[in-house]
Amino acid sequence: MQVSVESLGNLERRMTFSLPADRLEAQVGGRLREISRGAKIKGFRPGKVPAKVIEQRFGAQVRADVLNDLLREGFSNAVREQSLQIAGNPQIVPAHGDDQLAYVATFEVVPDFGDIDVTKLNVVRHTSEVSEADIDAMIENLRLQRRTWNAVEREAAAGDAVEIETYSQVGDERLPAEGVERGATIIGSAAMFPAIESALVGMKTGDEKDVDVDFPAEWRVPAFAGKTVKVHLKATKVSEPVLPEVDAAFIKSFGVRSGDADQFRVDIRSNLERELKGALMTRLRREVGEQLIASYSHVEMPPKLVEAEARDMARQTIETARRQGRAIGEVPADAHLGFMDAARKRVLVGLLVGEIARRNELRLEPKRVTETLNLIASTYEEPQQVIELYRNDAQLMNGLQARVMEEQVIDWIAERAQHTEQALSFNEAIRQ
Repeated sequence: MQVSVESLGNLERRMTFSLPADRLEAQVGGRLREISRGAKIKGFRPGKVPAKVIEQRFGAQVRADVLNDLLREGFSNAVREQSLQIAGNPQIVPAHGDDQLAYVATFEVVPDFGDIDVTKLNVVRHTSEVSEADIDAMIENLRLQRRTWNAVEREAAAGDAVEIETYSQVGDERLPAEGVERGATIIGSAAMFPAIESALVGMKTGDEKDVDVDFPAEWRVPAFAGKTVKVHLKATKVSEPVLPEVDAAFIKSFGVRSGDADQFRVDIRSNLERELKGALMTRLRREVGEQLIASYSHVEMPPKLVEAEARDMARQTIETARRQGRAIGEVPADAHLGFMDAARKRVLVGLLVGEIARRNELRLEPKRVTETLNLIASTYEEPQQVIELYRNDAQLMNGLQARVMEEQVIDWIAERAQHTEQALSFNEAIRQ
């Protein structure tokens, strides 16, 4: 196969290559013959469909599939022959000319990082463990999740649920113009504006009061933004929480069939340790990433790859905001520009991790992939179904393998870097 490569810039390349016509035709013919043996077409017995009919029915799709496979294979072979390290996905288009199987690939390459000496990095490695107190705290959280409410006639206090009716006065304007708005909050939950929530303390059912509230300039209600608003409050119901006992029925409701308290604590510890392991890896990934960025920020990054990453980050941010119900107006075409710096850092770390793995011949550990998959699956009610889902979905499995490989390289770097250990409590460790 004839291959030519030219530079379009420091990191951009253009490659021209051609595919073997005889191999294309041979593979297309082979697949069509394979299809003809089992094709069921009305008017013909299985295995007796004329080749011309098979060609008319399946030829275009088969040719497209074979061509796509040969393009990937041909490009990969050409990259290996030219000893190139590709960054991102190539753009491959047919070349102009008489040769219908000639193609032009435009792509970016991994920059030259020079000597990568990870022993010069200085990494803070956080440590933590799950204590009995952490298990007790989780059990209390589970009790809070299952709490019920009893109406009371006393004054509202922290932890109580209060149902309220409100209206607000801004100058001569009343909001709403007629009637009231109804809502509810748990005092101390910060579900409502702090000044309003704190004013509920001491109110009984039926009590009313006016509260002057200073709203910030960026407040979501334009009529209130940056103004002092008189808010009228009426407590229509005050309820206190009733927490369930940690008995066999309570324990069984969380999937511990025996209802045994000791087994319940074992299961909670296992879940907390899994959460802690992920949190510590996230911290280590950030620590190593920051050190790599500080050491190699002078290296030029592939501009198209950085822009693609920035656009993806912008898209994810907008999608998250929409899922949270936030109003998103028309998104400007240059929305990604605000993510360019973060994208450059992310690309830098990703390319460095890949280059370190390549130079040191690090290989994906199947055992670690299996362990990670089992950990993911264990958080679901039907773990085996989740495992099968990953095994039958190439995209999911590829994502999992990429994650595990990155964690392997991060661990490898951290083990060789200069590092200091810093102990954290469980709550500190999982707080990102």
